[in-house]
Amino acid sequence: MNPADRAAALFADEHGGAASAVWSAPGRVNLIGEHTDYNDGFVLPFALPHRTAVAIRPRPDRLLSVGTLGSDGRVHRAPVVSIDELSPGTTTGWVAYPAGVAWALREAGFPLGGADLVIVGEVPTGAGLSSSHALECAVALALLDTAQLAPGEPNAPSLGEIARLVQRAENDFAGAPTGLLDQTASLACTAEHALFYDVRSGDSEQIPFDPRSAGLELLVIDTRVKHSHSESGYGQRRQGCERAAELLEIKALRDVPGDDLATTLPKLPEELRPLVRHIVTENGRVLATVDELRAGRYVEIGPLLIASHTSLRDDYRVSSPELDLVVDSALAAGALGSRMIGGGFGGSAIALVRLDDRHRVERAVRDAFEGRHLAAPRLFTAVPSAGAGRDR
Repeated sequence: MNPADRAAALFADEHGGAASAVWSAPGRVNLIGEHTDYNDGFVLPFALPHRTAVAIRPRPDRLLSVGTLGSDGRVHRAPVVSIDELSPGTTTGWVAYPAGVAWALREAGFPLGGADLVIVGEVPTGAGLSSSHALECAVALALLDTAQLAPGEPNAPSLGEIARLVQRAENDFAGAPTGLLDQTASLACTAEHALFYDVRSGDSEQIPFDPRSAGLELLVIDTRVKHSHSESGYGQRRQGCERAAELLEIKALRDVPGDDLATTLPKLPEELRPLVRHIVTENGRVLATVDELRAGRYVEIGPLLIASHTSLRDDYRVSSPELDLVVDSALAAGALGSRMIGGGFGGSAIALVRLDDRHRVERAVRDAFEGRHLAAPRLFTAVPSAGAGRDR
């Protein structure tokens, strides 16, 4: 049973009647363009088939009731809260994510009533695949639906506006300083495409991305090492980028041309130079990858993926021993390219492989983890899929 059907069935069990709607949103893989989003740069994500679904029914008392299906197969219910009384710090734990979305929508002036929600997710948590944003995007769309402001309705907010509201919920309510990549990907991606997104301008382009058409697969390798944006060095890196932009008297590191790095870096304190070098060169790698995909040259993106990982490992310093082990073992077994994805400090990596080499690469990665006495990684093929939408 898919998450939407499961959410609908559980809602009926929990609340004694059918949900008024079920919305779902996917996790994502960022093909390339890591940590560039909060620097006004370029990103190239695509949506996964793994989704989080939210079954919802409005209620007239402006109260929010949230339940979520746990790994134990039971629905875990959070205490009922008043939408009017929500503020940062009043709600903690997993329920801070859906509650934060309700708060952000209320603060933006949307006419929310109360609602009962039941959430079912299949996006792996802590794997760098944006499980929290899949949840938040699905909740945002479901709550807007109860106010008759879902996409397609008159006066409904745009997907870009919804993404920024979800970002505010994540940043200011849940306390995780994320950029706009994950929300935008979850909301706006389409099947068999990657989303070339300019964070500063909001311009986007759907770039055809179907590795199997070129005899390739893109593997996702979840190291099973959990990470958390709010508890990691992610915020420190972001603050470092903001400080560098301030010292350079520019709006964001997006404004440093790639051919000016040699003259720009000496103007900065030593500790900030690697951060700037990564952001500037990573933006260049996104643009180069888009050019290769437009021309159908899938194999040629392999070296760009490798260069991205090297930069994330050495300059941005957000990799981990497990992520490096995935990349090194995959490349040694014949992968055309590999890199960590997501915020870093754990989570997942990707590997671009020929169809004939897939099993050899998978075996090499598993053997490498077994040789280090690490838990077996989870591997699956990333299939570019549709973004968020209403299921029923």
